[in-house]
Amino acid sequence: MSKAVAQQAEEQEVIIDLAKANAIIDKYIDLPGNLMPVLQAVQDSYGYIPQVAADLIAERLNVYPSQIYGVLTFYAQFHLKPRGRFIIRVCVGTACHVQGAQRIKETFFNLLHIAHTETSADLRFTFEEVACLGACGMAPLAMVNDDTYGKMTVQKVDEIVAKYSAIPLD
Repeated sequence: MSKAVAQQAEEQEVIIDLAKANAIIDKYIDLPGNLMPVLQAVQDSYGYIPQVAADLIAERLNVYPSQIYGVLTFYAQFHLKPRGRFIIRVCVGTACHVQGAQRIKETFFNLLHIAHTETSADLRFTFEEVACLGACGMAPLAMVNDDTYGKMTVQKVDEIVAKYSAIPLD
């Protein structure tokens, strides 16, 4: 069985409790322009937008599923797959690139065994390359959730991975 087929089989076995999604929809059902707040709240609740939740939203808000998926795939803020508890972002913009961002990125890849937009099997880490994190004076730069790490080195990558690997998953 290929890795993609195995992952798809695992995802199909996950049971999603739609009570949270229904409660969110109930809260926004009478609000004009409710689609975005519903999608944002559902993602906040689940960490991503499960397909069954997207289908429920379409049904309950009386919109076509294709409209829901159009919004979900247009906006980068929405995710259709589970993501890690710790989102690691490495800036690969010009300032960071010339300061060694490629080496930082590759070190994260090698330690975590995941690449751009991938999530570790234990749902601890998701890795993303980003065009800019807005702190060029600290290049090269990485973030883990809301924590910023500037003047990155390979040694700092090791320390960051060790720090977040030691935190128990809830």
